[in-house]
Amino acid sequence: MNNNSNDYVTRVFASPADITAADWDALLARQPNASPFMRHAYLLALHASGSATPATGWTPAFVTLWRNNTLHAACALYLKDHSYGEYVFDWAWANAYEQHSLAYYPKAVAAVPFTPVPGARLLAVDTAARQALVHALVGWCGEHKLSSLHLLFANDEDVAACTAEKLMLRHTVQFHWKNANYPDFDHFLATLSQEKRKKIRQERRKVADAGVQFRWSLGQDIAAADWDFFYRCYERTYREHGNPPYLNRDFFQRMADTMPQHWLLFVAERNGQPIATSLIALSQDFTEAQDQLGIKNDGSPHREVAYGRYWGALERVDCLHFEACYYQPLAWCIEHGVQRFEGGAQGEHKMARALMPVKTTSAHWLAHPAFADAVERFLEREGQGITHYLDHLGERSPFRQA
Repeated sequence: MNNNSNDYVTRVFASPADITAADWDALLARQPNASPFMRHAYLLALHASGSATPATGWTPAFVTLWRNNTLHAACALYLKDHSYGEYVFDWAWANAYEQHSLAYYPKAVAAVPFTPVPGARLLAVDTAARQALVHALVGWCGEHKLSSLHLLFANDEDVAACTAEKLMLRHTVQFHWKNANYPDFDHFLATLSQEKRKKIRQERRKVADAGVQFRWSLGQDIAAADWDFFYRCYERTYREHGNPPYLNRDFFQRMADTMPQHWLLFVAERNGQPIATSLIALSQDFTEAQDQLGIKNDGSPHREVAYGRYWGALERVDCLHFEACYYQPLAWCIEHGVQRFEGGAQGEHKMARALMPVKTTSAHWLAHPAFADAVERFLEREGQGITHYLDHLGERSPFRQA
């Protein structure tokens, strides 16, 4: 679809394959918080593998703004007929619509499917293009008579653009670990309270006493057999909780083929046999792309952020989850100078491992004026609750008192 608006040509694509990777990734390279989950190869793998498609309730409608045949702004937008795989929960809003005989679905969601990682959602060459993109998104949703637009886990620049366009903001809490340039894991432990240090050492000892050892592989060094074993564990863990996995084996094969540099795999072994895995995503700076674009690089480390993503086990070992998903990755981050480890959505238990609370933000537009008013009042009350919750968590710091 082509539209002319605000001196931009708006084009909406039904597949990420219809946008060239070079155009998309060059735009992504300009963004603060440019995570690997917004790379063209990642979004294309979700679609091409059948993981995020109309058949699974994710219909791509990638909205782009062009000027002189140059991509100025882009957004990975999906039409949704359910609210699964989003991690910002709006089931109550959908139920309220249904109770009033109104259709909440389809709705529009600007997000990375199944991936609650904060970062750039509105890719743009500048602030004006970013705000124009929000305006175009709202206009497109109105033209197609969608109930609502939801932009999930946005960065500060996205939030500012959405605020300027009068979207409503919603806050949630995640837990992230920051590297204070620790020389090693023991120096990190020394910053924690005695209670927390003791607990972590006890948990690690239980795993070691059970005869479990770990090895890790990075990027192209991850063997095909390890990818197969990882998926076997990942799928089993989902099915043990009564659900099929969101991501299929073909998706991870595409990751191994097209984005290997972004993946770090830990394998737990006992008696020489693998029993569990955890897969960590790694950001990389965009130094080469930024140099080509003439963008000044801030000198950040090559790998700034690690993201705890997927895990699974075939055997039950006490505290194995904590070792595989927190202690092994944190030790690796310390050794390799990674500045931050993001632990994913929810989970106060992460604070005991020194992952501290961080406020994340989403933006929302509802077409129905009365429901928009009601949701705005709800979000004001919820926001006050989030503020109190963060204050409460701040009083429970795992770190030693100065």
